[in-house]
Amino acid sequence: MIGIQRKIWTLTAMIMFIMLMIWITLMYYNQKTENQYNEILQRYLRLNEVTTSSQQVVTSLNSYLITPAEGNLSSLRRKEEMLRSAQLDISNLRNSENDFALTGYINLIDSLIETSERAVMFHSEKESEDSTDAFAEATRISKYISDMTLTLLDKELSTYEQFYRGIIEQSAELKKLGIWILVTMTFWLLLFTYWFSLSITRPIQQLTRAAQELAKGRFDLQVRVNSSDEISFLAKMFEHMRISINGLISEIQQKAQLENELQRNKLLLQESQLRSLQSQINPHFLFNILDTLSKKAFLEGAEETSDLLVSVAGLLRYNLKRLDRSVTLYEEVRVMKQYMEIQKARFTDRLRLYTDIDEECLSIQMPGLTLQPIIENAINHAVEPDEHGGTIEMIVHDQGEHVIIEIADDGPGMSSDKIEQILNEQPLENEGHSTGIGFTNVVQRLRLFYGVHDVIDINSAEGAGVRVRLTIPKTRRIDAYDEAAYR
Repeated sequence: MIGIQRKIWTLTAMIMFIMLMIWITLMYYNQKTENQYNEILQRYLRLNEVTTSSQQVVTSLNSYLITPAEGNLSSLRRKEEMLRSAQLDISNLRNSENDFALTGYINLIDSLIETSERAVMFHSEKESEDSTDAFAEATRISKYISDMTLTLLDKELSTYEQFYRGIIEQSAELKKLGIWILVTMTFWLLLFTYWFSLSITRPIQQLTRAAQELAKGRFDLQVRVNSSDEISFLAKMFEHMRISINGLISEIQQKAQLENELQRNKLLLQESQLRSLQSQINPHFLFNILDTLSKKAFLEGAEETSDLLVSVAGLLRYNLKRLDRSVTLYEEVRVMKQYMEIQKARFTDRLRLYTDIDEECLSIQMPGLTLQPIIENAINHAVEPDEHGGTIEMIVHDQGEHVIIEIADDGPGMSSDKIEQILNEQPLENEGHSTGIGFTNVVQRLRLFYGVHDVIDINSAEGAGVRVRLTIPKTRRIDAYDEAAYR
């Protein structure tokens, strides 16, 4: 089976191979031509350098004869050295065509240098006439060198004329070759692309028609695709799907019916859990409160006792009516303060409460009797056992899409086993003294209410108290808790 990917790689490899061969061929001929052209150009430049150097020698000689300074003499020596260097370079240009002319050319250079030396010597010996004659001869030799350079250049042009014509013809042939290669590549590429596209589009069209028939509900037509690549495998899977689809439809119907029954059972179970939670009000707390009120009435006047009775009445009404439906954080904070007023009457200065509440967060919805059991747990374990009492801190602040509620105490702390037991919703011993609703119950209702698991976190260390952190979503979906509450 030839896969689609293999076909694509074959096409890519073919194109890259052809392009590589073309590139290598063109680079070879281009480099060969460039080397030959550079060699000829260097011959011309070397001949031209001799002419330039000879003229500079004459110019420097004239400057020295006019002003016989040491600097002018040094300049003349440098120009002579340059001429000798150019003489060595042109000696490598010798061939059968220019052998005789190049020998005379080299001798002229030697004559120029010797004449320049004589002119300097005559001038140093104060023989002005001989020095002038030597300068005139050097000027004539420089002119002969320039004429001879033109002659040699003309010979070079005649010698390499055929080469220039070959370069022009070679360039024309390369253009024709490039055009033929381009046409041939285009033809084969179009042919291969057409075959490649048919090998993909034709099976896809067949598979599309089969899918359209299945969409019309005709499951009796066999799916047939003529292909030898991945589409063939896809068609086989499509055929298995066609065979299995009738059975799947019946299974889906049965599963849907079973799912509806399971959902109804789940709602009934959640409703029964909520009713069970509602029935857990423990009258033990009422006796403790009544006992506290009687002692309070005995020890002080009726005004404070009246306020305490109002708080107790509000707390009892809230406990009896609010467990089965959602409330606002404002209502929870208010009943928490009523509860703390009652506990302050009981513990007096031993109980200290600090609050930092963002009032803009008080409108969020939450299950009733959430904060009071947590506060009660803090009082029972952090305040009541200590003769000096304890401090409870409550913080409410906004955090984007959530409202964070933190309740902390400075008691002896909570063991990691007990924290794990609470977070795993395992009932604790002797919890829920006042309302019958313990810490574990709060965790269950919070997770049921918001439909998320990480709504509560508990941090504690030995002797460092307990900090309970509630992460309350600002929005939530209407789920089984609401359906059970509104029936």
